[in-house]
Amino acid sequence: MKVHWYQLLLATIFSSALAAAAAQTNAIDPALMARANAGDAAAQVLVGECYASGKGVTRDLKQAAEWYQRAAEKGDTDGEVHLAALYRDGGKGLPRDMAYAAEWYRKAAGQGDVTAQATLGVLYSIGQGVPHNDVEAYYWLDLAAAVKGPNQQKYAANRQLIGTHLTVDELAEVEERVAKWLAAHPR
Repeated sequence: MKVHWYQLLLATIFSSALAAAAAQTNAIDPALMARANAGDAAAQVLVGECYASGKGVTRDLKQAAEWYQRAAEKGDTDGEVHLAALYRDGGKGLPRDMAYAAEWYRKAAGQGDVTAQATLGVLYSIGQGVPHNDVEAYYWLDLAAAVKGPNQQKYAANRQLIGTHLTVDELAEVEERVAKWLAAHPR
């Protein structure tokens, strides 16, 4: 079969047009990107999610971390939790760093994020990224278990398991801390 130059030219043009169309559909929504670049923390988290999942762009955990970091530095709990989870798990191009993950979970937990509170409690119970400390584990799990939700029973069960390692005085101290935290942070 003989291929003429104009057939090659048409094939090249057609493949270029397909690549351009794919690039347009394989991109983050420009309006979302504009909001993220303007400093909108929620938009920054969404852009981070795009990079973390590869939705609309090539999957890039470093880029995801950068976008989550921007939101987290503004005190956005979603950004903090997403950033913490990325460093907890690590992945291609992003090192696993449990201490850094725990730092961001602690910030989100201090603002009342239930997932961060429960995760921080687990990290303390197993000593990952933080020193093993059953009192701290119980404290964070108790705060998480105080919130109605789909994981409330799981958090309560984990708290009770940790509680078997605490003395009566330690339990009383934690319960006092929890009561003070809840009074200062009504839910």
